[in-house]
Amino acid sequence: MAASAIALTLALPAGTALAQGSGRPVRLILPISAGSGVDAIARAAGPALGKSLGQPVVIENLPGAGGITGAAAVAKAPPDGTTLGLFSNNHVINPSVYKKMPFDAIKDFTPISVIGSTPLVLVVNPKVPAKNVQELIALLKAKPNSLNYASSGNGTIIQLAAEMFLDEAHAKARHVPYKGTGPMMTDLIAGQVEMGVVALNAVAPHLRSGTLRAIGLCGATRSPAAPDLPTIAEQGLPNYAVEGWFAVVGPAGLPPAEVKRLNMSFAKAFTSPDVLEAMKKQGNVISPSTPEAAARFFQSEAARYAALVKKANVTLE
Repeated sequence: MAASAIALTLALPAGTALAQGSGRPVRLILPISAGSGVDAIARAAGPALGKSLGQPVVIENLPGAGGITGAAAVAKAPPDGTTLGLFSNNHVINPSVYKKMPFDAIKDFTPISVIGSTPLVLVVNPKVPAKNVQELIALLKAKPNSLNYASSGNGTIIQLAAEMFLDEAHAKARHVPYKGTGPMMTDLIAGQVEMGVVALNAVAPHLRSGTLRAIGLCGATRSPAAPDLPTIAEQGLPNYAVEGWFAVVGPAGLPPAEVKRLNMSFAKAFTSPDVLEAMKKQGNVISPSTPEAAARFFQSEAARYAALVKKANVTLE
């Protein structure tokens, strides 16, 4: 098991959810590094998931290749409900970015639920002399390609969100990809790179401490977790809007009864009072979907990002 994995073994009262689950541990794979937005979400919901599933939950980070490494582990797992994945936008972006994939991002997985969304925020190192969108655009245009923007990897939603900003602003900056959000944040704070897009829940402590400066939220509306932080759209780029989402999936071939059980268990956990409060503090919006709605959502998001990837001209081997 990866060093970053945390076993959440929960003591359950007799006659509770254990009667519904097999009792065997559930391996919840996150195809991203520790310290990312989805990682914070999974850790906050872990105890409630164990209770609602009636099974111990082991959260395991398997980053690499923009999420392909972790997703491949889910695709290869037996369809018995003991191996699941908590995926984000990257899962449906990758087919448009990579020329070769070890699996089919749609056919080799069973959608269980799109759990919710999380706000993204454009940040800069404090040494950058820009405090809002218009000042940053002016700086980028005055010195084309003089600033570097970081991402958690080539072709990720983090890179595409930054590329979309540059496209809307008609500006240029150099891309510096990292192997995950953790090392990306380290270099952003140290000033090795000047700007980047990060999940709000992952960067909030650094905004409060002043080690990073927020330029604007990437979503269409402000976040209750940061009501004073304006969106990029309201600062002069009205067509700019992108946010992260997170969904639970299993391998292809999960029995319908197990899909229903898992869907209900995840919905129960994420709408429990403690988890809802934790999600609110992180700025996440929780609205668990049905498996059928999740399947339709994956298809529509794959088509949407295919167009964005083509526009940004992002292609990897």
